Amino acid sequence: MTGTAAATGTAATTGRALQIGPLPVEPPVVLAPMAGVTNAAFRQLCRRYGGGLYVSEMITARALVEGNERTLRMLAPAPGEQVRSAQLYGVDPAVMTSAVRRLVDDIGVDHVDLNFGCPAAKVTRKGGGAALPLHRVLFRNVVRAAVRAAGRVPVTVKMRIGLDDAHRTAIEAGLTAEEEGVAAVALHARTAYQHYAGTADWEAIGELKAAISTIPVLGNGDIWEAGDALAMMAATGCDGVVVGRGCLGRPWLFADLDAVFAGGQPAPPRRFGEVTAVMAEHARLLGEHLGPDRGIRDFRKHVGWYLTGFPVGAALRGALARITTLEEMGRLLAGVDPDLELPPGAQRLARGHTNGPRPVALPAGWLDTLDDPSPPAGADTLVSGG
Repeated sequence: MTGTAAATGTAATTGRALQIGPLPVEPPVVLAPMAGVTNAAFRQLCRRYGGGLYVSEMITARALVEGNERTLRMLAPAPGEQVRSAQLYGVDPAVMTSAVRRLVDDIGVDHVDLNFGCPAAKVTRKGGGAALPLHRVLFRNVVRAAVRAAGRVPVTVKMRIGLDDAHRTAIEAGLTAEEEGVAAVALHARTAYQHYAGTADWEAIGELKAAISTIPVLGNGDIWEAGDALAMMAATGCDGVVVGRGCLGRPWLFADLDAVFAGGQPAPPRRFGEVTAVMAEHARLLGEHLGPDRGIRDFRKHVGWYLTGFPVGAALRGALARITTLEEMGRLLAGVDPDLELPPGAQRLARGHTNGPRPVALPAGWLDTLDDPSPPAGADTLVSGG
């Protein structure tokens, strides 16, 4: 069972409610934390289209404890953000305890998500992200520390199938997380070795759902259209979905998800004029969040995602990748027919990371010391944002 094309869900699927601790999540959709993307501006934009739970970029436990200014800025809430959700990276139980207490007591977050799925070499090389569940004792201790420090605030865990096909950890790690009191587990249905290549193995989500009995299981991987969410839930029995790359350059995906979970149909693919209006608003919000100059520079990486599938030519794409003002972007986009439509099938074109497969970087001797409870030296020095 792998990721499939959009499908129509049953009434039972569309009517299913999701509860993460005390937090109702309706529809059962979570925005995946994405480095450099899910900042306050992007969350604000996505939330205008639909409901769900919107998670911040990953922050590092040690950076938070040490009061790193960049990390604290990343925790700034979006205007009108009633539920504050933060993803936390850490490998040291003591540091994790201090970080979660600061998130809950000082900053006032309503939800903490723990990152055990990142496949980036700079993370796994230090024993973090997707590498940590292999060290089962340390993994348990980190999860336990976070849950105890959070108190009544729900803690969730996001992970991958495992390091590779020879080191599959999802079920053992999921059961451990359940035993330690997390409110939900989410599975990106790829291994760290795959990175973002190939097709998500939805069967692994179903296997995890079958193993977990007391908390929700969320599925992640290849949700390119709203119907994919219904298809995943019908195929795996999972309780909700986590949307990552599918909403890059398409924040209106959350409106389509609202529609299909209510038993309706998604809107037709947006025409070019509709897309450019959203681009302008996204860039404006980034300017408010980061300042005009930094905001427009940050928006450049979003341009290719918004234009994915549109036959607008390499020259325009190149010019938009160098914009320095909102006005310049507007002039460039004004030269394209606003009624231009996406070609059939273009909505399913991949956005964001496509790298992989590739060997996973690990600390020296990591596979030989699986029951070692000690955090790797220097593992918590990673900069927030992934």
